[in-house]
Amino acid sequence: MGTLYPFRDINVHASTSHYAFTSPSSPSTQTLVMERPSGDLRMSDRALLGAKRVSSIAGILGIIRLGLDKYIITITKAQPMGRLKGHMVYKIIATEFLPLRERTLHDPDEDTYLHLLKTLLRSGPMYFSYSFDLTNSFQRQAHADPSMPLWKRADDRFFWNKFIQSDLIDFATGQDRGPGLRHGGYQDGADPFILPVIFGMMRIANSQLKSTPLTFILITRRSRHRAGTRYLTRGIDEQGHVANFNETEQIVIINDVVGPLGGFAGGEGMQSGKFGSDKNDLQVMSYVQTRGSVPVYWAEVNSLHYTPNLQVRGVEAAVDAAKRHFDEQIRIYGDNFLVNLVNQKGREERIKKAYENMIRILVSSPSESKQADQVTDEKIHLLGSSREKQKYDRLHYVYFDFHNETKGLRWHRAQILLDQLKEGLVQGQYFRGVDLPGDTQDRLEIRNEQSAVVRTNCMDCLDRTNVVQTMLARWTLTRQLLDLGVLQPGQSADDDEAFRALFRNVWADNADVVSKSYSGTGALKTDFTRTGERTRAGMVQDFRNSLTRYVKNNFGDGPRQDGFDLFLGVYLPSTSSVGSNAHFKDHRPVLIQSIPYLLAASLFLVIVASLARPRPGSTTWPLRVFLILWIVIGSWCLHFIYNHGMLYVNWPKLNTPRWASEGYQEALGNVRKDMLIGPFVVRHERGVSSARLGYLEEGKKRTQ
Repeated sequence: MGTLYPFRDINVHASTSHYAFTSPSSPSTQTLVMERPSGDLRMSDRALLGAKRVSSIAGILGIIRLGLDKYIITITKAQPMGRLKGHMVYKIIATEFLPLRERTLHDPDEDTYLHLLKTLLRSGPMYFSYSFDLTNSFQRQAHADPSMPLWKRADDRFFWNKFIQSDLIDFATGQDRGPGLRHGGYQDGADPFILPVIFGMMRIANSQLKSTPLTFILITRRSRHRAGTRYLTRGIDEQGHVANFNETEQIVIINDVVGPLGGFAGGEGMQSGKFGSDKNDLQVMSYVQTRGSVPVYWAEVNSLHYTPNLQVRGVEAAVDAAKRHFDEQIRIYGDNFLVNLVNQKGREERIKKAYENMIRILVSSPSESKQADQVTDEKIHLLGSSREKQKYDRLHYVYFDFHNETKGLRWHRAQILLDQLKEGLVQGQYFRGVDLPGDTQDRLEIRNEQSAVVRTNCMDCLDRTNVVQTMLARWTLTRQLLDLGVLQPGQSADDDEAFRALFRNVWADNADVVSKSYSGTGALKTDFTRTGERTRAGMVQDFRNSLTRYVKNNFGDGPRQDGFDLFLGVYLPSTSSVGSNAHFKDHRPVLIQSIPYLLAASLFLVIVASLARPRPGSTTWPLRVFLILWIVIGSWCLHFIYNHGMLYVNWPKLNTPRWASEGYQEALGNVRKDMLIGPFVVRHERGVSSARLGYLEEGKKRTQ
């Protein structure tokens, strides 16, 4: 039987004919060999000589084929983040691309592909462990088969590098999906070279509460399905995957022997027998929450306006996709409490109504109730089934008018939502496991299981969602510690000032990481998460983040989305168009491209003319005419760009959304009708290519 866990140390032996990967700490294991330039994989029982270069790496992130060559992506530097139940966790700091061709060939598209991938790897927070499954919650791990290799136990949703590991996975399992893989049946010697990685947030902190030592951990796992940027991935796809889906697990470990602090003798809950006789054993308690976009077909289309154009498709079209989504959610998590925080009026109202209509379709016997107050006529809206007859009756929709209830810095009114959810939180429980003494497979004995999850969303599933998830996590943590006897009735986890600061900062860091991955900036309202108060400095920072989001979402998210699509296998580069530079060339008419440059020139000349001082006795009217002329030209350019914004948004080049392609063509058509410049934008001039634009089929039935 092969090694179950990935190698902790790998040497790369590079020669003109192959790359060979060995583990110096496991000299008896086989060597993984990849032939150059064919990419054939094989296992060797002997050491391979003739290497030109030998280097040490932390692991193989994966293998990816681009247009011109195939590359092995290696982890060259990893930062230890702390120990999780004795297992070291690492963050990827640096990577290297090893080409299969000995002589590097340059192609504009290939160079851009590599730049996109390297940018993603530099900015994306990715974590791994050699001996612990980061992709699964503690509860799912407790039900996993410990005799399987680590990568086979990984949760497919959060196995972030699974696509680029597919060559190694196919080789290890004996599956043949194409040329370049030599298979002789199952190759268990390849298992230790497959390293699962998660994308998200990880924080491990040793602390204490009421003199009780504990380890506090927060893990957020971002799904690899429908991953992308803020305005380019919204809603649900046909497979039932929603945008910006994240699972966040809050973990507390008592009696963690690897921590620097002492043990826990057990509180009243343990000593009274409530938790049995395991007061000195390692205790693991975890609580899982999820977030994800509203599961209907919808999009927000950038056009340089601060508020994008909202498009919502008919709810009936998304029913099958929503069923696939909730089939998975119910199977994995049990009952789903669907907390919706979008505005009940204005542009977000259509999203709210679409979500509610979807739930009415899914549950068998819809039952609704609303609560009103002096602030709003729909403070709380509950929607579910009056009796459980089928699986979708395990969906419990809870709408909370977050903006109206908390405006004016009245953040304490979020307690209204918590009061509404308490019964479900109590019934849904949390996971608790106890270490099995002497167990060589590091398993936990299950003492309690979580049977429900709170799935929270707002429009972005960021700022409002962060506030609510932090509130629920704090309440659940207090409940866990009360059950354990660490806290006494009437006490709260917030009572300890040092732990309160730790808790708030960890959750605020989590909010920033999730937000930066999706929107490009840190989260809003994190001053409240960190301090419990809304501050002027926090408001100023929110203003800066909002402006930065506007710029990045319009001009930077296209390349970011291309990087996600390449890494995750949503887009597969073609080898037939090498050298054509077809993908990343600017296909807009030259006149359209030139207007921003004309605007910049006019601004420069206006500034120069404003600062110029005429000579004594000379006439000033020529300078004034010159100044007015360029003010008029600059104003026209600015007006043109703003009114035809879809021509200037930096769209993804690899998988351009259908609605973006349609909007672009419509904007270009409007320009051709323009009396001033329309005649100069000829139809045959470098028009946009309509190829490769069918990625996000939103259909023709839209509600504008």
